[in-house]
Amino acid sequence: MTTIGKKRREARLRRHRRVRKKVHGTAARPRLAVYRSNRHLSAQLIDDESGRTIASATSLEADFRKQQPGGNVAAASAVGTLIAQRAKAAGINTVVFDRGGFLYHGRIAAIAEAARAAGLEF
Repeated sequence: MTTIGKKRREARLRRHRRVRKKVHGTAARPRLAVYRSNRHLSAQLIDDESGRTIASATSLEADFRKQQPGGNVAAASAVGTLIAQRAKAAGINTVVFDRGGFLYHGRIAAIAEAARAAGLEF
C-alpha cells in the first residue's frame, strides 16, 4: 500500500473509532454496520450486547452478482433494500446507523436511504 493509501486508511479507522464510541447496538435496536470496498458493499445488523450478527446483506451474494455489478450506487440501493427486508423478517423495525468511518455520501448514503425507504427507522 502506498503512503497516501496508508494515511487514508488510518484516517478512516480513526473516524470509525470515534463513531463507535457513540454508537451501540442492542437486541431491540441493533447497529446497522456498513462497509464499502472499491468493488463491493456489505451491511450487517449487529447486536453488540450479545456480540452476534442478526442479519446481513452483501453485493457478493451469488444471486446479487448475476443481476448487477457490486460497487456502484445502484448496487448500494439494492443492498439497503435487501438488509431492510431481512431486518423486517427478523422482527426489527429500528436500527442505529454505523457508517464505519466512511463519509455519509454516495454509496453509504444510498444504503441508508434505501433502507429507510424499505421501512427501517433510524
